[in-house]
Amino acid sequence: MAMNLPIGERVRYWREKKQRKQAAVAGLCGITEEYLSQIERGLKIPSLPVLHALAAELGVPLSALLDNIPKEAPRKENDVAQDVTRALMGYGPARSSLPISSTVLRERVESAWRIWQTSPTRFTDAAAVLPSLIADTEHTLRVHRTGSDSVARRDTLRVAADLYFLLRSYCRRAGRVDLSLMVADRGLRAAEDADDPIRIAAAQWNLGHVLLADGEHEGAEQIACLGIEQLAATRCEETVALAGALDLVAVVADARRKKWGSARRRLHDEAVPRARRAGEGNCMWTVFGPTNVELHSVSIGMEAGEVTEALKIADQIDTSHLPSLERRFTFMLDVARCYDLRREDAAVLVHLIDLLQLAPEDLTRSPLAHNMVIRLRRRVRPTYRRQVDMLTERLGLL
Repeated sequence: MAMNLPIGERVRYWREKKQRKQAAVAGLCGITEEYLSQIERGLKIPSLPVLHALAAELGVPLSALLDNIPKEAPRKENDVAQDVTRALMGYGPARSSLPISSTVLRERVESAWRIWQTSPTRFTDAAAVLPSLIADTEHTLRVHRTGSDSVARRDTLRVAADLYFLLRSYCRRAGRVDLSLMVADRGLRAAEDADDPIRIAAAQWNLGHVLLADGEHEGAEQIACLGIEQLAATRCEETVALAGALDLVAVVADARRKKWGSARRRLHDEAVPRARRAGEGNCMWTVFGPTNVELHSVSIGMEAGEVTEALKIADQIDTSHLPSLERRFTFMLDVARCYDLRREDAAVLVHLIDLLQLAPEDLTRSPLAHNMVIRLRRRVRPTYRRQVDMLTERLGLL
């Protein structure tokens, strides 16, 4: 497609791409069909308010009518992240479209969360539903932001916060920490606008994980401690679990800074008592409970190089009941890494092959798994060469 297209041609491009009639778009934007035709033919230059109206009605950001239209990027098999990105950037339903009820959106968000936490092919499956869900949620938010129904507005903000929490995890695991930070911030704003203390705490937990992924360990600890402090003013069942989940963010922040003593003290003095009170659960999709606390104990041992002790703890843990495939995957990967540090190649292979069956898309996206397979290739005995070659191929390392 030609670059540096005039504004009118861009308007026509998006109108035709969305399969909209000139008369319908013009009428909904408050202009005549002839005026829109003149804009598209380059005979008239629209004012900024008209451009805003056209962008909103065509379901694209204003920049789409002002910037160059990008060429269509070649699509790889199962490469759907681009559609998620486009939805997050503002490509969605027309302004005149009716909003979807918060009840329906809630059902769709919870369904997406079930996919994300349980599907072995969760990246492909979740990304297939996320673009339309993002667009519909953002559109409904825009409608209620200027509406008079405060109840519907608050319900929609809560749903939006829950969707942003999912998107934080999706974007982070897809390797887009920048987008993960953006949606984590949107989640926090939605929770604050809804004046929902539980979701504010969940948003802080999500933001803490983004900061950990970005190497901002001190910032992650600060946001976790702030969240715990703010939860003290709230009295409900969820506060214990969320405070415990925030404890674990601070524990990981300590461990990443090699403050092993502080990490263990925080784990045993703060997280363990809260886990006992809360029991096993999945409050706001944090999977906080006694098992999750034990998994963090294994992670600390692995990162500290105390792999023998970490493996002893791991042998006593049953993760089969956990509602989150991601958490089970992370635990098994930590165990594989412990065996890798001990150069027990057979055990590393067994766990990596189990992980390939449990969550093939997660394994393919894991830098830690890639590094383990590369090390195996360098030192493995001929007995295991065939299995290592299979893993190398499946992870796309050849």
